[in-house]
Amino acid sequence: MTHKFSRPIVFLGVAIFTATFALIASGTAARAADSAPPTHFWTELADPAHVAKAQSMPDFVDLAAKLSPAVVNISTDEPAEGGEGGESSPEESPHGPLMPPHSHPFEDFGGSPHSKALGSGFIITKDGYILTNEHVVENPGTVTVTTQDGHNYVAKIVGRDEKSDIALLKIDTKHDLAVAPLGDSDDLKVGEWVMAIGNPFGFDHSVTAGIVSAKGRFIPGSYEDFIQTDASINPGNSGGPLIDLRGDVVGVNCAIYTHTGASMGIGFAVPIELVKEELPQLKSSGKVVRGWLGVYIQKVTPELAESLGLADSRGALVAKVLDGGPAKAAGVKRGDVIVAFDNQPVSDSRELPLLIGRTDLGHKGILKVIRDKQTIDLPVTITQSHEPEIVASEGKSQKPDLGAVSPFGLHVKELSPDLAKELGLNSPGGVVISSVLPGSRADEAGLRARDVILEVNRAAVKNVDSYQNALKTSAKGKIVLLLVRRGDATIYVTVKPEA
Repeated sequence: MTHKFSRPIVFLGVAIFTATFALIASGTAARAADSAPPTHFWTELADPAHVAKAQSMPDFVDLAAKLSPAVVNISTDEPAEGGEGGESSPEESPHGPLMPPHSHPFEDFGGSPHSKALGSGFIITKDGYILTNEHVVENPGTVTVTTQDGHNYVAKIVGRDEKSDIALLKIDTKHDLAVAPLGDSDDLKVGEWVMAIGNPFGFDHSVTAGIVSAKGRFIPGSYEDFIQTDASINPGNSGGPLIDLRGDVVGVNCAIYTHTGASMGIGFAVPIELVKEELPQLKSSGKVVRGWLGVYIQKVTPELAESLGLADSRGALVAKVLDGGPAKAAGVKRGDVIVAFDNQPVSDSRELPLLIGRTDLGHKGILKVIRDKQTIDLPVTITQSHEPEIVASEGKSQKPDLGAVSPFGLHVKELSPDLAKELGLNSPGGVVISSVLPGSRADEAGLRARDVILEVNRAAVKNVDSYQNALKTSAKGKIVLLLVRRGDATIYVTVKPEA
């Protein structure tokens, strides 16, 4: 499975500054006896009031000795005809891949061709419950857990959740096991020391240390906001614990930002508070059921904010309201910008799924939305998701006829009934993009051939004539706001005016 992560662009640097202090004495005249003694730079530094108390580095020896017995090695065996198992391939990025820290760790060591998903985990109960990453145990044949003392156990997958990348395993033993206590990731502070234990490249129970680099890191396509750390995390560390100086687990290591497949000092861990919320459901039902709003949302960019007449770019823009969902029943409309839920502000669109997903089913809350520059409150009842599984199907590629020319490097044409059916559209209206000129404003905006334009500046488009008329009435030099249907989704796209 390709782990559904995208890349935050983070670069860390260290600047070392040196200063040369030169003293120049001049003159031969003697100073008066009652002159005040000069205050020198080094005298100020020597003053106890200016001397910072020396701090020693933390000692990880006791922590490593205490926690290592609770950390396990996890591997899976697949039949020769099996699927991809737990292998994860990095997503590509102009800046390098962000990948689960787990990818063919034994290829260079002559491992079994059927051995998959070599990763880490940690024991959370004396009777053998173990936490790890979901991608480590995805579609396995047999899951084998190896403890620090070398004992092997066949593990049962009790529960798993792809969105948070967490899985709960169980092994049966005749004796109590060492346990890694769960801490409080909400209390973590940026700059705080942390330690990671895992099996990088198959070197079991390797201990690395670093600090919390950031909190609340969002990675598009994922459910949670991550803890970022510079403790070395490498392939094989997936599912291992991130530990604070109190000896408590504060995160589950799950991904690294890398150009090479190895650690570059930017690792990510799932906050343990989110994991603790999921554990009861994973144990009782094997899955996690979350609250659902029934909308497709997108980020409010500065260009979108300008097009919608918003004061700033906070909130989540509703691109589509699904039939039968809570948002539809509450009266949410496409084009609304959700700025708060139950008085909790939504500064970034990625915060909304977390707020809703962590809300109890049946909860009656209030959505605060901006619609046509007016702020309104909409009562909403959160329910369980019943969004149908979307099966991606690629239509046969056709050489498009160019159709009518419009600004921004677009060619559009009428949406015939046959083409509408081919594109899976049930309602009439709109124009289909037949081609996009490379390097044009439309190309820069991410528009594609076979996208269907439904609105121009919030005005519905029925055909090519109405589309061109809507463009003509647009204010010259202003950003144009398009509502576009792409596959089963609708999204707002802003197109900058021609230079």
